[in-house]
Amino acid sequence: MAREWKVYLAGEIHSDWRDRVEQSCEGLPVTFTAPVTDHPASDAAGTSTLGGEEKKFWADHKGAGVNSIRTQTLIQEADVVVVRFGDKYRQWNAAFDAGFASALGKPVITQHDEEFDHALKEVDAAARATARTPEQVAAVLRYVVTGELPG
Repeated sequence: MAREWKVYLAGEIHSDWRDRVEQSCEGLPVTFTAPVTDHPASDAAGTSTLGGEEKKFWADHKGAGVNSIRTQTLIQEADVVVVRFGDKYRQWNAAFDAGFASALGKPVITQHDEEFDHALKEVDAAARATARTPEQVAAVLRYVVTGELPG
């Protein structure tokens, strides 16, 4: 029986990159997990479950705590963590997820445009691979899982 790989897809939530990785990995023994990608729901995770806050700082603090239950659990269970940095917003949470995964000894694949190379140099240095596209991420995963090169 083939090994079932668990891949956590962290980071940017404003594009279809996760769908592209998953579609490009069809047929592989891979299970994908991810954070809550509904941005309003993620932002409201703390106040909707634990009650409102007058100050945005405390609302965000509650939300981060509730969301971290999911993200940290799924990262700990993952065999590989993929972290996508997009061009919309500064994704400090994605950098944190990459660092958390790296500290756990999880192999990390980063994916971002060339324009972020300098800003992410430390994150990329800790990653096992840095891809430019979701399809490159999928090609790395396909190679890791099957030993087959693209083409």
